[in-house]
Amino acid sequence: MYKGRTLCVVIPVFNEASQIEKVIESLPDYVDKIVVVDDASTDDTGDRISRCQAVYPHLVALRHDVNQGCGGALATGYLWAAENRMDIVVRMDGDGQMNPDDLPALLNPIADGIADYAKGNRLVTGEAYRRMPKIRYFGNAFLSLLTKIASGYWHVADFQSGYTAMNAAVLHTIDWRRMYKRYGQPNDLMVRLNVYNFRVADVPVEPVYHVGERSGIRLQSVIFTISWLLVRMFLWRMKEKYIIRDFHPLIFFYILGGLFAASTMILSIRIICCKWVSGFFPPTSSLATMFSFMSSSLFTLFAMWFDMEANKDLKCGSFQIRQKPEERESRPDVISPQP
Repeated sequence: MYKGRTLCVVIPVFNEASQIEKVIESLPDYVDKIVVVDDASTDDTGDRISRCQAVYPHLVALRHDVNQGCGGALATGYLWAAENRMDIVVRMDGDGQMNPDDLPALLNPIADGIADYAKGNRLVTGEAYRRMPKIRYFGNAFLSLLTKIASGYWHVADFQSGYTAMNAAVLHTIDWRRMYKRYGQPNDLMVRLNVYNFRVADVPVEPVYHVGERSGIRLQSVIFTISWLLVRMFLWRMKEKYIIRDFHPLIFFYILGGLFAASTMILSIRIICCKWVSGFFPPTSSLATMFSFMSSSLFTLFAMWFDMEANKDLKCGSFQIRQKPEERESRPDVISPQP
């Protein structure tokens, strides 16, 4: 148990035979249940998990007969944790890229009642730029910007991080069967958390790479898929949170911003065609295009500002970066909230 609360770690795995045993062995003794969900691996991951079960009696092994994606494996693990009434549930991946020393940093905001959901942020320390592959770093940053807009959690970054912890309220509120099952699962979940007004803590964690992991993700191929997912989830959040559950006038600002944006595109096409045909830009259409563009920008920015204000109560305190042992004389709590 951790601070009097039962703790479950869910580990989704797919072809992680080289790493899964190390991950399980690295977990601290205060973890009550380890739930490993084998998402139809084709290597000997299942045999490695069975070997660990003989050593760790609190390890629960679940297996999919058909691959459902990381989100599908997580849903299976979270449903097991909900059925067994766990108080805190942590997600760790089976590739060894999550440092167990950072686990208390994620748990403290949840166990102390400061946050409902805590997620690791690999970007805040500055180490990620040097350790992460550059295309993944910049792709992550781009998706983080889009997810801020889509989710309403403007204080959060590194949304692709899978190192997370949640309390029982989140565990029993989110419909895990409807969660997105592929690479955009963390982005999808953040939008759903915002609709239910859950408090989210962004906790600095150490980025771990080159430990033998093998990533099957090609960011170039998924960035457009996730961008479209975020557009759909943004519209869903606007409807659910600001129309159905509680009306907010920012809806009008986003609608007007969208209408002026569409007008800007139409007028831009018109003046380009006029330039192509007659050789000059029509002054009236050019002024109208500029006015439409400025109006779209202002309405959209005001809508974002209203959204930020509406969600400011969901922002938890800032958190200190975990210091290395040689950088401190004693070992206090790994992370402490700041006012």
